[in-house]
Amino acid sequence: MKEEQERKKEFRTTVDGTVVKRVYTQADVNGGLDTSLPGEYPYTRNIWPAGYRTRLWTVRQYSGFATVEESNKRYKFLYQQGNTGFSVAFHLPTQIGYDSDHPMAAGEVGRCGVAIDSLADMERLWDGIPLAEVSTSMTINATAPIILAMYIAAAEKQGADPRKLRGTVQNDLLKEFCARNTYIFNPDASMRLITDLCAYCAENMPEWNSLSICSYHIREAGATAIQEAAFCLADGIAYVEAMLRRGLPVDSFAPRFSFMLACNMNLLEEVAKFRAMRRTWAKLMKERFGARDPRSMMFRFHVQNDGATSTAQQPLNNIIRTTIEALACVLSGCQSLCTTSYDEALALPSEEAVQIAIRTQQIIAYESGVADTVDPLGGSHYVEWLTNHIEEGIRDYIAKIDAMGGALEAVKQGYIQKEIARSAYDYQKAVDSGEQVVVGLNKFTTDEKVNLSLLEIPEEVERKQIERVRKLRAERDNAAVQEALAEVRRVAESNENVMPVLIKAVKTCATLGELADVFRSVFGEYREPNIL
Repeated sequence: MKEEQERKKEFRTTVDGTVVKRVYTQADVNGGLDTSLPGEYPYTRNIWPAGYRTRLWTVRQYSGFATVEESNKRYKFLYQQGNTGFSVAFHLPTQIGYDSDHPMAAGEVGRCGVAIDSLADMERLWDGIPLAEVSTSMTINATAPIILAMYIAAAEKQGADPRKLRGTVQNDLLKEFCARNTYIFNPDASMRLITDLCAYCAENMPEWNSLSICSYHIREAGATAIQEAAFCLADGIAYVEAMLRRGLPVDSFAPRFSFMLACNMNLLEEVAKFRAMRRTWAKLMKERFGARDPRSMMFRFHVQNDGATSTAQQPLNNIIRTTIEALACVLSGCQSLCTTSYDEALALPSEEAVQIAIRTQQIIAYESGVADTVDPLGGSHYVEWLTNHIEEGIRDYIAKIDAMGGALEAVKQGYIQKEIARSAYDYQKAVDSGEQVVVGLNKFTTDEKVNLSLLEIPEEVERKQIERVRKLRAERDNAAVQEALAEVRRVAESNENVMPVLIKAVKTCATLGELADVFRSVFGEYREPNIL
């Protein structure tokens, strides 16, 4: 029989991705099949023996906007819809260390997240939500020590024991220098604050994840699957080494390091990526760093579906995209998942959109059957070959980065940024030419107008928040605040851990901007050199 011509000369997982053969057999994975069971080192198949048969993943929708009252209302709505963990989005001024009345905050207050200027805001954010009973993830980096100090103080006011608080603070500045750019201080000063927070949590908050090593923004910026995985794990190596230099044993802090990853559209590549990262991290921790506690080797990860795959055109198509990406996360055994709302490319999510996003996870969990067995794609010739291939690509990148002196030096030299920029450029060229099909964007397009009810942030939000922070400054004990700020400065200039004095300072109603300004006066502000 005459063989038909294939649709393309070459099939790849993604632009700049892996070349895919027509079929895979045992010969492709011969000698490379990981025969370990779920829950066994190197945890390729899952970190837990029973996977989701004992407990489903945490449904953790990323949310925060406008005032603390509006965000609090949304959190309670999400909880009613089945959210099992909270994930806080902070507005840009909070992320880069400015109070809402600072000139740099103009036009940004409450726009892309919730405005947090003081402990009073943090307390209102969690009004009616017992922090002793919930798990909270906070996506914050440059100001992570200040935000965590506020969270601890707010929890204590509720009567919670900080040692029993559960949750995560992202606290990952290396990926900010690589991809997202919401940094304040130079890489070395940033690393000092990161390790201060991690060391404090290791001693005082044993159930809190002090670091969420993040590849989400690396992938959003244009990295391939292998680049995302490699640069994320290289950052993880840098953080472990920094903690070891502080004199802490690896098993004293590594069990509370977690990961936040992206999930793109090629389902099987994403499954293989997660499996390869889980295995690579286990090997790194055991073989390179000598970890003995199995928890130090366990790659615990949250996934946020890649918002960059959403389109403003035909936005309801994003529901299908999100479903495919969420399915990949579940098939690979994630611990926590945020599904992107279909209106992501147009505005902050509406209540209808976040409800559908949550229902997507619930339908996969309770109706699809994919959570009934552990690592259901394990043993697939293609998935096993692809897992091995991605692991090999990760090792190659890590070897290059090690030769440069580690991730911190690779960032300073601009190597990681250049690699991401190259891949992003290649992808955009492929989309523009039609080589990479994006349904509704460059193929199967329509002229229909988008008719959705979008969430809008009223202009009065900024005015109200400015009034609130100025009223706070007028009514607080400013002498106590100045004394606390002076103590923060003294500690920042020393080798002491800044977390204890930050907790004391926020309790005097020192604002986030005032505390960040103390650090600015000590460390200066970083300006990235021209590296491209």
